[in-house]
Amino acid sequence: MEVLPIHLPPLVPPKDDLLGKIFASKIRLKDGDVLAISSKVVSIGEGRCVPTSSITKEELIKKEAKLFYAPKETEKWGYQFTITHGVLCGSAGIDQSNGNEHFILWPKDPMRSAKVVRLALMKHYHLKKFGVVITDSTSRPLRRGAMGFALAWAGIDPLYDYRGTKDIFGRAIRVEQANMIDGLAAAAVLMMGEGAEQTPLALIRNAPTHLWKSRHTSLGWNKLIVPLKDDLFAPFLLRAKWQKGKGKK
Repeated sequence: MEVLPIHLPPLVPPKDDLLGKIFASKIRLKDGDVLAISSKVVSIGEGRCVPTSSITKEELIKKEAKLFYAPKETEKWGYQFTITHGVLCGSAGIDQSNGNEHFILWPKDPMRSAKVVRLALMKHYHLKKFGVVITDSTSRPLRRGAMGFALAWAGIDPLYDYRGTKDIFGRAIRVEQANMIDGLAAAAVLMMGEGAEQTPLALIRNAPTHLWKSRHTSLGWNKLIVPLKDDLFAPFLLRAKWQKGKGKK
């Protein structure tokens, strides 16, 4: 599998033409490719930017998050835990880096955004088999630094289900499902970088065939997202004193 970072001219908040800049770039897509796109440039393309002079970040978090939690232990970092769009992350994904005096929010409906971008690229490059992943990054418990994850996707399956198959010694696999979509996103974000690289795209070529030959029939958001009460880490997560925000997902 190849993962190639793609340079674009800066997208300038509060709104800029993402698709126009992709079409004008040197990227050449072909059938079987997957294009990873930073959520930040998708949001700028949709005008999901708010002037920093108009509202505080704390107020925005309450508007964007489905659940938020600000324990005293994280006050020294100015960090709030949030759950929104099925993701446990900081500050509901709101970012100021490369924001030109704007807060950059996540796309309002990331899965729809992925579908719209995918269809536009398929039409422009005459593609039949093509996937899109919208990426971001977040911290993980007990690890320093941030790692990429998939906020949304289109055209590919997020999971590969090994249940009902057998391991190399003939033992039936009962619970294993491979999270392919976050693996792709992590590789893509590693190549994109997190600073001033100006490479908000990553072309993924020769990706695993499981992405296209899934044993599933549904590719949607609910396929990957686990309800909080059913999550493996529920014993930890449910002890937090979550408050309800205004976010719907």
